Amino acid sequence: MSKQRTKKFRGKRTFGAGTHKNRRGGGSRGGRGNAGTCKHHFVRSLQRGLSFGKHGFKRPLCIVKDKVIVNIGEIDESIDQLVVEGLAEKKGDAYHINMGNIGIEKVLGSGKVTKSLFITAGEFSPSAKQKINAVKGKVIELAGKTAEPAE
Repeated sequence: MSKQRTKKFRGKRTFGAGTHKNRRGGGSRGGRGNAGTCKHHFVRSLQRGLSFGKHGFKRPLCIVKDKVIVNIGEIDESIDQLVVEGLAEKKGDAYHINMGNIGIEKVLGSGKVTKSLFITAGEFSPSAKQKINAVKGKVIELAGKTAEPAE
């Protein structure tokens, strides 16, 4: 048995929509797109969740600044190369390095430390301090901005 073809509205000009003007503009569907979300398209706006209105706070880009970081394991691996390049010094068994000269602001504690390191930087994570002190190294933390005394 073959499928029957739909014969409704064949040969009719407007397919049951009244006169040809009736389905013309956006008014026949309550506005175009998301228009009228509080009146016509309310159910669809509920399904979308928090897609309408203002939500949260975005910090201005002039304030947001990412810190330049390095892991302590990477320093330990490349310390000999840094000595060759003149960015670090070897005094006895210890290596002395100032991270500010390289442009690094914070030292993180991922990786292994096998050499005695004396590192000067703006900030250290607690795990980085612990690993450096465990191999008889030293953490020298640079003081941040100090508050000026009020006059």
